[in-house]
Amino acid sequence: MRTLPAFALAIMLTACSASEEEKPGGVTQDEARALDGAADMLEKRELPALPEAAVPAQAAPTPSAS
Repeated sequence: MRTLPAFALAIMLTACSASEEEKPGGVTQDEARALDGAADMLEKRELPALPEAAVPAQAAPTPSAS
């Protein structure tokens, strides 16, 4: 008689498993696809020109004789 409740509990716990396969880190396949898409968008984004690259270099100051 004790095996019947244990068997029923095992079946109920099996029904509670996730329907989607998860990747390492607890991310579902849909979430991983969304993250990959966002990463692709960020990689394709054109970055603005750096202002430091457009400023001409200043000459080093000459030391004064003391």
